[in-house]
Amino acid sequence: MSAFKRKRGGQAPANKKAKKGKFVVDKAEAPLEAEQEKKNEVTIPPPVSLGKWTNKERVLIFSSRGINFRTRHLMQDLRTLMPHSKADTKMDRKDKLFIVNEVCEIKNCNKCLFFEAKKKQDLYMCPHGPSAKFLVQNIHTLAELKMTGNCLKGSRPLLSFDPKFDKEPHFALLKELFIQTFSTPRYHPKSQPFVDHVFTFTMADNRIWFRNYQIIEEDASLVEIGPRLVLNLMKIFQGSFGGPTLFENPDFKSPNMIRLAAAARVREKQMVKEMQKTKRTEAKQEVAKDVTADVFLTPAEEKAVHIQTEAPAPKVMKKNKHKAFKRQRMAR
Repeated sequence: MSAFKRKRGGQAPANKKAKKGKFVVDKAEAPLEAEQEKKNEVTIPPPVSLGKWTNKERVLIFSSRGINFRTRHLMQDLRTLMPHSKADTKMDRKDKLFIVNEVCEIKNCNKCLFFEAKKKQDLYMCPHGPSAKFLVQNIHTLAELKMTGNCLKGSRPLLSFDPKFDKEPHFALLKELFIQTFSTPRYHPKSQPFVDHVFTFTMADNRIWFRNYQIIEEDASLVEIGPRLVLNLMKIFQGSFGGPTLFENPDFKSPNMIRLAAAARVREKQMVKEMQKTKRTEAKQEVAKDVTADVFLTPAEEKAVHIQTEAPAPKVMKKNKHKAFKRQRMAR
């Protein structure tokens, strides 16, 4: 048996083409060398580990003051699922237009997810410019849902988009923003070289529904992991957190308008109830006063009032009244 040896070139960088390795046989079998040379050629792919991290994009995830526990847990879940993200302390709303760009530059981040809480109940999300402002609704975190799915930390996600994102220009812009924000750069130091979950962006009811699913290897089925959230688009700006408005959602209604409309409806119902109550009381009063009740009544004659100024004379009682009656009966 002849010993086969395979020659390998040095480990090539990722951008070079794959080299072909040849098998070298002993000199005793030289006649068969030409025939087996073509059969024994093996293509060796370039090593993956020598890839360079060229797309050094980072996403800064932070929020304003006044957020609740649900928003804080949502931010923590996004930081866990996005290995190329960074965290920062909370900042005041008044300083966000002036400091957000400086904070991104200090953290070496070229993208930003800023969660702004108004009245400690309404949550808005603004990516870095060109920026889009969303109202975040129906938030469910990883710990809250208790789903059966699970994924390895640092794995790269697949991004799945609804076909409606390619039909209109503002949706195409949002699709590019989501791709650059949520996709993990290739060869990132904190990422793993495998894919086991998928981010889905679905359009329904003029809103964007975000879901995270695990890919099961056995039958390629999907199991939801979380978190869940719904993005209601408000405006798209040309700059970061401002600038000319590229698109404004005509179907958007702010939470303040919804609350004021609900309060107006409640006041209107109360007014209707009060009007019905007053009408009922007036109807009862009219029924109690019967107009025909005095038709058959005749007025009585007025008599003069006699006032006695002196006391009446006392009555004289007859004595032996019973005996007088006896005499009368005997006489008869």
